[in-house]
Amino acid sequence: MDLTLPDHEQSFREEVRDFLARAMTPEIREAGRLTTSVFAPVKEAMDWQRILHEQGWAAPHWPREYGGTGWSVGQRTVFAEELVRAGAPPLIPMGLQMCGPCLIGYGTEEQKAHYLPRILSGEDIWCQGYSEPGAGSDLASLKTFAESDGDHYVINGTKIWTTYAHHANRMFLLVRTRRDGKPQAGITFLLLDMATPGITVEPIVGLDEVPEQCQVFFDNVRVPKANRVGEENDGWTVAKYLLTFERGGQDYAPGLGVQLEQLKARARRQATATGSLADDPLWRRRLADCETRVLALSFTEQRIKSALSAGKDPGALSSMTKILGTELQQRVTELAVDTLGAQALLWQPGALVPGGGEAPLGPEYALTTMASYLNARACSIYGGSNEVQRGIIAKAVLGL
Repeated sequence: MDLTLPDHEQSFREEVRDFLARAMTPEIREAGRLTTSVFAPVKEAMDWQRILHEQGWAAPHWPREYGGTGWSVGQRTVFAEELVRAGAPPLIPMGLQMCGPCLIGYGTEEQKAHYLPRILSGEDIWCQGYSEPGAGSDLASLKTFAESDGDHYVINGTKIWTTYAHHANRMFLLVRTRRDGKPQAGITFLLLDMATPGITVEPIVGLDEVPEQCQVFFDNVRVPKANRVGEENDGWTVAKYLLTFERGGQDYAPGLGVQLEQLKARARRQATATGSLADDPLWRRRLADCETRVLALSFTEQRIKSALSAGKDPGALSSMTKILGTELQQRVTELAVDTLGAQALLWQPGALVPGGGEAPLGPEYALTTMASYLNARACSIYGGSNEVQRGIIAKAVLGL
């Protein structure tokens, strides 16, 4: 794997920068600046996806024949870096990063032809029906049941922590279709229209006063069997494949590297008794520790992208990057809070609403610091807790 951007591709970074400078509207820039989660405000995120789709850049990691860019691993890294530098809001990942690649790998030709263009264009907004009140990281214990009824399944049960279910018109979900035998062997992967009768969505308001998560209830919801991905009772295989993209399909290192660059600039503006905080030996040691870890993570992410580009399964590497990326995110946001000190402590949820008009107290660059720190506490839990990821590595790599 060659990590060097060839000379004839050095102009690619400038091409990306020029496009971002032209294409990002003030509303999209504001949404990106105020985003403190992996999920940006829905309207602006979808507006931004449609702009990228018109450019042909909405899904750089997809194969070219399904709407991808055909970029090299190096180009995709440059693109990820420049998105962060430009302050672009993150795209909603459930369709582009999870369901789309899963359908490319396991969907029928009819499913690919119908859903993939709608995912790219943003016509469909997807949510993920995995976790339940008694089945989170222990996903095999899920109880939502789908009973066979002719050409349909009839679903009863509930899903929870379903991000943006109140905005989505589609859901991919796991249901139990058999109660006997090994738990993993009785699960089926389905695609669902959220307008189907019998679905109730109840938003959950978080500490940040934003209803990002939801609980979804299913009361005799009928789903055509044509919406099944993979074989009945073999949904665990499909689910694990999708989780490879959820856990290892993210680019943590480019964003973390840019965050550290920005943190250096902010540290230079923080005064201590002996001068700039950026010159403080203890602070510099913490920064260097973060930079070294981000560099190591970057190499692992490049290996994953290279494997995926070659049609290979990165296996336990996706669990490794999920652990390293999320824990580094926590480490970097902690350093950001310590860097800004009291300036980071102000709680201003109203000023974090795009278009809200509430002016921030203190420097604008400090507004999102504490909110980002608090949100990062959850990143080692969602997507399969990091304890579970370590178990996967122990089993797959060490044979324990």
